[in-house]
Amino acid sequence: MEIAVVGSPAFTLGFQLAGLSSLYNPDGEEELHSTLRSLLNNKSVGIMVVDSAVMATLPERLRDQLSASVSPTVLGIGTEEDTTLRDTIRKAIGVDLWK
Repeated sequence: MEIAVVGSPAFTLGFQLAGLSSLYNPDGEEELHSTLRSLLNNKSVGIMVVDSAVMATLPERLRDQLSASVSPTVLGIGTEEDTTLRDTIRKAIGVDLWK
């Protein structure tokens, strides 16, 4: 299983320096949506890391698909707070670990 990273070139640079090679820098809204849907259906991707700023701009339906995905697990990280991981854990085990 591989880790895929989606975001701006500045966001993916750190992951590239860490040795990851599945980096995606889509250049527009349509390309972004297409890339995310493609990665959701890619069986070789186990974890998808998405810039939280990008997650905030997605249509609600696509954001819900990403949040509900188990394989790949989608993590939104960045400078903005994203509760996707927190919500996923709370749904899975029934307890909010952050409280």
